[in-house]
Amino acid sequence: MRVTLALTILLALPAFAHAAPPNVVLIMTDDQGYGDFGATGNAVIETPHLDAMAARSTWMRTFYVSPVCSPTRASLMTGRYNYRTRCIDTYLGRSMMEPEETTLAEVLRDAGYATGIFGKWHLGDNYPMRAIDQGFEEALIHRGGGLGQPADPPENQRRYTNPILMHNGEPIQTTGYCTDVYFDAAMKWIEQSKADNRPSFTYIATNAPHGPYHDVPEDLRKHYQNKDLRSLMIAPPASADSLDRNLDQMERIAAMITNVDQNVGRLFAKLDQLHLTEDTLVIFLVDNGPNTARYVGPFRGSKSQIHEGGVRSPLWMHWPGKLEAGYERAEAAAHIDLMPTILDACGVIAPTAHHFDGRSFWGLAIQTNTEWPTRPLVLQTHRGDQPVRYHHFMLRQDDWKLLHNSGFGREFFQGAPKFELYNLADDPREEKNLAEAQPEVVTQLRAAYDAWFDDVSSTRPDNYAPPRIQIGTPHENPTVLTRQDWRGGTWNRNSIGEWLVSLEAGTYEITAVFEADTAPETLELRVGDTLHNAPVPANTDRVVIQELKLSGGSVAVRAVLQTPGRERGVHQLVLGRQPTP
Repeated sequence: MRVTLALTILLALPAFAHAAPPNVVLIMTDDQGYGDFGATGNAVIETPHLDAMAARSTWMRTFYVSPVCSPTRASLMTGRYNYRTRCIDTYLGRSMMEPEETTLAEVLRDAGYATGIFGKWHLGDNYPMRAIDQGFEEALIHRGGGLGQPADPPENQRRYTNPILMHNGEPIQTTGYCTDVYFDAAMKWIEQSKADNRPSFTYIATNAPHGPYHDVPEDLRKHYQNKDLRSLMIAPPASADSLDRNLDQMERIAAMITNVDQNVGRLFAKLDQLHLTEDTLVIFLVDNGPNTARYVGPFRGSKSQIHEGGVRSPLWMHWPGKLEAGYERAEAAAHIDLMPTILDACGVIAPTAHHFDGRSFWGLAIQTNTEWPTRPLVLQTHRGDQPVRYHHFMLRQDDWKLLHNSGFGREFFQGAPKFELYNLADDPREEKNLAEAQPEVVTQLRAAYDAWFDDVSSTRPDNYAPPRIQIGTPHENPTVLTRQDWRGGTWNRNSIGEWLVSLEAGTYEITAVFEADTAPETLELRVGDTLHNAPVPANTDRVVIQELKLSGGSVAVRAVLQTPGRERGVHQLVLGRQPTP
């Protein structure tokens, strides 16, 4: 939420006591795993520019992210565990972040930085949770969790090439492959910020290599058809047909990854051209483990899993003259540490009322601080409306890791938790469960987890209530509601859900958008206590309801298409408040 913050630019750090604040470029890819780089041992997928960046960078060797994307993004943006932010899942209204959270973009903006985001936000599509409501002055992003998902404008037709994106809250048609579009816009933003004599914070969050995989750079896909990708697969497919499908998918994923790498090369060339390389901190990470069971270096696991392969990311920090090339730190750090670290590097103080769960590792990176006191580091994510104690979590402290691998896709688990305990110094693949041999360690780490869970769950009243979308305000009008944020439904065509909103009283035009059916239907629209029915002719994909007077307040919105013997929800609902006469 945009707030006025009394911030001070600090110029006291020894490494750059008399220098201007650095530009910051934060790059995070989507569903790209720890092992998808030459720098981490991948001998097949080509990432020469990222490998070169890694060689020129300081590397936090033991860096953790959440097993799925929105929780990582909430933690990165706030320096806090995502359970404090109301962001607890990736869809169905639970990827929206509490708007009163203070974000990295807000703090840097109020310290004088030009702030821009390009690609994926995934912390709320509507006011007051959009990127432009949360500190970003410039935003060129897709809606929801990715292109091709229900939040996407239907007119986009699932395209990654020439996609319809949201530019500062308004849909625009773009030209080019999505990753290229994001980097083009980011480089333009950096150049404009330099012309305006403002330091810039540029957040490039690609949706590649997230699926769907139907639209990828074709030249690179053909390139990977000539390479043997079978060595990257963790388990051989059961049949020849399955092998062909898996190879085709891997070719497409590899093409998207190499396209990202090419864009990183273009970015560094642009920084060189603008004479900004020496003044820019570039950080690279991924948001979770890989989206298929493939090579993850010395670990095991993939996206949504809490073994190391599902929660480990490279963390490369590139700043010539400030950070030593090839320098490595082994201390365990995580996404919650990035906001305090970036603020530290920029010499910016966060608001005194802002409580960080993370802490700055800048002193480790610039070799002025060798102390890193032990702490429990906890990651937990699973489907559902609120967290369940012990469900699908991991806790790391020193070399010990306690986990309960109960499954991301379940809302609950049955019976008593079955804890696993590993010593990661001796067993990075987590193959030797020491829970029975070391019961005192299990007891100690379980108590640390309980204290953590109790703490994050008591951050605010109604701690896990989903935020409400605000409708009818001048900040966003009309408002597009999608299946990304409805409650009680799914993404299935025949599913029915509802949206929790705060509604301004007034007269509205409401458009229901849905997949056309061959039979006539009736649209039943309920907004709070107001019920309105409208006929839907056969082969029609939208209905417009005009001049509907609605009372304000905190209400639920529900739109159902009905025909004898069947009901289904709409795809999207557009609510526009009409001007007062």
